[in-house]
Amino acid sequence: MSKPKPPIICQYCERVADLVCGDMIYPHRQDLAHKWFYRCLVCQAHIGCHPGTQKPLGILANARLRKLKMAAHAVFDPIWQSGEMARPSAYKWLAEKMGIDRKDAHIGMFSEERCQLAIEVCRKRRDSVVIKRPEVAA
Repeated sequence: MSKPKPPIICQYCERVADLVCGDMIYPHRQDLAHKWFYRCLVCQAHIGCHPGTQKPLGILANARLRKLKMAAHAVFDPIWQSGEMARPSAYKWLAEKMGIDRKDAHIGMFSEERCQLAIEVCRKRRDSVVIKRPEVAA
C-alpha cells in the first residue's frame, strides 16, 4: 500500500489547494480542459500538473507570480531553445548566476524575487551578446 500524498498547501493563505480539471480554471481553453491543476479558491492561486499526472509543475502562483514566471520563461527559454545550450545546462548556468543550488533552479518553483532575479540575469546575458551584422558595401 502506498503512502498518501501530502496535500498541496497555498503559500499565500496556508489552506489546502483543490485538485481540479483545467476547465475549472480556463473554461475558454479546451486544450487545457482535461489537464490537472491545483487551485486555491481563496487566493485564486493555481499551478498546473505534469502531463498525465497529478504532480504539480511548481508552487501555487497568484496572478502576479504567474506573470513573472511567464516573463522569466520568455527570457530564459530562448537560451536552450536556440540549441546554444541543452536545457539542463541552461538551468545549471542560471543557478550559478543566481547563486542558488542547481536543485532549486526551476522557474516553476521560483518566488517573485527569484523570478525577478532570473529575468535580470537572462536579460544581461541577452544584452551582452554581440550581434554580428554583415558589412554593407558603400
